[in-house]
Amino acid sequence: MRIAIDIRRINEFGVGTYTRNAIRSLARLDHGTEYFLLGIPGRLGEIEPLPPNFITVPTHPNDFSLNSYLELHRILKSHRCDLLHVPHLFWKPQAIPCPYVVTVHDLLDHLYRVNSASSVQRWLHFRFTRRVLHSAARIFAVSNFSKQDTQRVFRVPGDKIEVIYNALDDRFRLGHATDTDRKLIAERYQVTYPFLLYAGRISPHKNVVRIIEAFSALKAELKKDGRYPDLKLIIIGDELAKHPDLRRAVIRSRVQNDVRFLGFVPIGVLRIFYDLAKIFVFPSLYEGFGLPPLEAMAHGTPVVTSNTSSIPEVVGDAAVMVNPENVFEIMHALHRVLLDQTVRDKLKARGVLQAQRFSWDDSVRRMLTVYHEVVQR
Repeated sequence: MRIAIDIRRINEFGVGTYTRNAIRSLARLDHGTEYFLLGIPGRLGEIEPLPPNFITVPTHPNDFSLNSYLELHRILKSHRCDLLHVPHLFWKPQAIPCPYVVTVHDLLDHLYRVNSASSVQRWLHFRFTRRVLHSAARIFAVSNFSKQDTQRVFRVPGDKIEVIYNALDDRFRLGHATDTDRKLIAERYQVTYPFLLYAGRISPHKNVVRIIEAFSALKAELKKDGRYPDLKLIIIGDELAKHPDLRRAVIRSRVQNDVRFLGFVPIGVLRIFYDLAKIFVFPSLYEGFGLPPLEAMAHGTPVVTSNTSSIPEVVGDAAVMVNPENVFEIMHALHRVLLDQTVRDKLKARGVLQAQRFSWDDSVRRMLTVYHEVVQR
């Protein structure tokens, strides 16, 4: 087979993690297929070197320009590709002269008004997305929840959609933090106190404002108990300057001295924060899969998360799930998990086992089966 994979979004959150890990597993498992990675040279970074059956093809960075439209058609034709895998949901017309599969991570853009597009733009976005999905040879959904959303919103037949789960980056399986790791966090980030952790994108559906409000209420409860007077909340994600509402929430909740925004941190550092956190808190309103709770579980860190969207499917019985719209329910769950050692021990043990259920190699083997089925047709 000759398979093309669009890697132009390999450096983005979410899609980039998916693309890097899928390619890394394909390189381990499949030495007989020729893979053409369509993207900007030099972007593969941490997954290089790749075996000789992986060839990077320089491609126009703007995947929605006229030049890109013509170039994609030319590349797929000239390399005689049997199949194109686009590892994210797209909507603007593309010149694809061979069968293609597309990965649906979530339908956030269609279910929440996450941008300022006009009603006409949203209508076009929906219509073109539906055409992309109905024209695809197969669709990969990262959870049963995403599959059901795709069926419901775009009326795609269920037998066209294959559920292929996300999994952890291998670097989150490297074991617990060492003394050297702890020293790094203490010296570079001045973190020497107990803390709760949130890590992920910062956007309205991530519900970070309610995390801050729940943390403020938790501090008041702990003060009554005389416990954890120095507990902090650490938020790892986008730059705070882009989200002034969070700073306002901190001031309104009177926790200016107890909430820290660290912005982006490398995976090697993030895994240490996961390992050292007392609780990982993730009350997101909507997730197509939701990797961060699983990443925390791999380190044996207790998780408090949502009871909505795909999250129950991902965390199973290994987390405390709450109504993400109820600040006091979030607070009471945090209080219980923080102070009840029996609950903490149970969540730690279950979390490690739950994280082990998801494997990139297993997911990529299923991808390869679908690739073969599509090409043979």
